[in-house]
Order: sequence, then C-alpha cells, then structure tokens
Amino acid sequence: MNVYFENITLTTDTSTYKTNLHIIDGIIVHNSSDISPKKNENTKIIDGTTLTCLPGLFDMHVHFREPGQEYKETIETGCNSAANGGFTGVLCMPNTAPSIDHPAVVEYINSKAKGNIVDVYSSAAITVKREGSTLTPMRQLHDAGVLMFTDDGSCLMDSQLMRNAYDYASDFDGLLSQHCEDHQLTKNFAMNEGAVSEKLGLKGYPTVAEEIIIARDIQLANFCGNRRYHVSHMSTKGGVHLVSDAKARGQRITCEVTPHHFVLTDSSIEQYGTNAKMNPPLRTEEHRLALIEGICNGTVDCIATDHAPHASHEKVVDFSSGANGITGLETSFALSYTTFVSSGLISLSKLVSLMSTNPRSILQLPSISFEVGSSANVTIVDTNIEWEIDSKKHLSKSLNTPFDGFKVFGKPMFTINNSQMYTCNL
Repeated sequence: MNVYFENITLTTDTSTYKTNLHIIDGIIVHNSSDISPKKNENTKIIDGTTLTCLPGLFDMHVHFREPGQEYKETIETGCNSAANGGFTGVLCMPNTAPSIDHPAVVEYINSKAKGNIVDVYSSAAITVKREGSTLTPMRQLHDAGVLMFTDDGSCLMDSQLMRNAYDYASDFDGLLSQHCEDHQLTKNFAMNEGAVSEKLGLKGYPTVAEEIIIARDIQLANFCGNRRYHVSHMSTKGGVHLVSDAKARGQRITCEVTPHHFVLTDSSIEQYGTNAKMNPPLRTEEHRLALIEGICNGTVDCIATDHAPHASHEKVVDFSSGANGITGLETSFALSYTTFVSSGLISLSKLVSLMSTNPRSILQLPSISFEVGSSANVTIVDTNIEWEIDSKKHLSKSLNTPFDGFKVFGKPMFTINNSQMYTCNL
C-alpha cells in the first residue's frame, strides 16, 4: 500500500483541518499541508477535495454468529460487511453456539479473525451458557482478551448473581453490560406495547420492562463500589433519564443507541413487517426523540448497530414468529450522518466521538493517532454524496434490513487498517 490523499479534510473528535495524508505499508508517513517528500511514481494519488478522513469507526455491539450459526453470518462475512460500512473494529456479542463463556471460544474467534482488515474483539457471557445460573470464569476470560461481559439477549434477572458478577469483576475493573429486559413483563412479546400493538393485535413489550433493569443495575453498580456498567441498545425515554441521573451522581455508567431506534418508530412495522422487528422493539415517536436528545446532550455515549443477521426463512414468516434483529454495519454511518450532521443537530466531530472515540474509550482500547509513524486506522467518507441504500450491494450474509431504498448522505469510501485498504462498495 502506497496511497496519498491530496487535499483531504481530516476530522477527529477535537479538530478539523485540511491536509495531505500519505500512507505507506499501513504507516502514516506524512500528515501536513506540505507535499509529501516520499511521493513517487509508485504512489496512488487520490483527490481528497470532497473526502473526509476519520479515525476508524468502531461498533461495540455486533453479532457475527460464528461459532454455531454460520448460515446467518460468519466472522469473515461479518468483517466484510464491517469494512464495507467503514468500520475498522467491532465487539462481538456472546450469543453464539457454544456461547463465548470459555477462553477456548475466544481463541477460536481470534484465530478466525486473524489477518483481517477489521479488528475483532469479544465480549463474554456473565453466566455459563447465558442461562443465568452460574458465573463464567470471568478473570480467565478477561486474561484471554475479553473486553466486556454480558448475557446479551438473555437478561440476567437474578439480582444476587448480578451483584456477585460486579464483585467478581472488581478485581480487574471489568465492564458489565446488559440487554435490559424484565422477561416476566415481556414474555411472548412481538413489538412495543402501545397504540400500534393494540391496533395490530400483537403482544406488547412495555417500556418499563427495560427501565426496571436499567434502574436495578445502576443501583447495584453503585452499591458494589461504583462499578463500570454499560447499557446496551437503550430504547426508552426513561432509560435516558436514568443514565443521565447516574452520570450526574458520578457513577461510571455508559450507554449506546442504535440507528434503527433513532430513525424508525413502532408504526414502521406496518410498512416493513419483520424487517422492523427487533429486541428491544421500535418505540413511539416520544422515545425516538428522547434518544436523539440524549445523543445531542451527551447522555448517550455511542452509536452501535446491534448488527443481527438472520436468514430469509427466519424473517419471511408471520410477524409474531419472525426473528428479532436487523443488519446494520453497512447503513449505520449514513443513517447517523443524515439524522444528526446533515440536519445540523451535531457536528461531524461529535459523530466521531459517538462512532469511534467513545466506544474505544469505554472498552479501554488505545486511541487512534494521526501522528507520523502511527499505524493508519482510518475511515474515508464523502459527506457530499446523497445516495440510496441498496441491500443487494451489502456483503453481510443476511439481508434483513428495513432501510433498503432510503436516501441518505455521507458515504464510506475507503477503510484502512492493519496495512490493508478496502474500497467500499455501497
């Protein structure tokens, strides 16, 4: 690789400036408005006049399905999808088969991801097989490289066991996270509980079911010594308030929100069917706007996709039987840029915080540097392009998305990491 981006805009979470960026063999050799002295006939020169270079995007909530459900997605196809969407790093969830509850599974995932342009990290289950009964060997998993602990779609309902997990993780200041759902209130749910569920005659999932667990876990985190805690794919107004209040008290609480929860509402189900079915479900406009406000005012720390690929036979069914979740890696940046930056709600630098800097900070990963001599870990986007999402161009093994045909702004163009360069094909 010997690539030279001429007159490109470089935007981080703290600054924006014009530069000439030269990368050779994955190393930044020049970052200045001056012409690179190392540019020669072997250098690939790319006009960067309309392009913006960002620190590589990071998604801290993806499902790559391997091991065990490779018919939906593999680590390879998941990484292809991530690179195509401009992501240079991802955190995999543990609801695989077997679950990520033993260091051997972490080692397997690492071996499958080795040499990829995308950095693949693992979260691990809090309890063995995500069954909510016995804690996993969290210290061993941490030593194997696990960055976060969560039972993900199986919310840990046992308060004593959650307390034990906080205490166990305190030895290495581990990060615990939850898919916050009181299962007693959501049994056999199909969608958000409200006027639309009543109209369609579908079993509803009340917002309080999410908020009860958020409140409990925040209280436990405080009681156990201000432990680190992260709320996954938060979807309610009450959740935003709970996290905001905890932060104001000085608790080490963070949270993420997905594009589908700040773009769509439960009424979208009538148009998109099972491609708008997920857990937590799409909420009402009141909650969608509260999430947007939480992103704008800093309560929400990051945007994550909850990339959840499913095969067509799991989605082309009646709504109540459809699998929960949609793909998201190849639509996330554009939906986020369109919703927040194009509309003037936040700056591109703020979006960089939400999609690159903050998730890495939460997971205690090294920050990205643009200093000469640093490894290039960048996402190149064109923010001037209006384009139409076409799922047929997506590289995920599954195509379950409601966003096909959406007109959006901000297109990933190149993904560069691990001495590799990928040209996005969206």
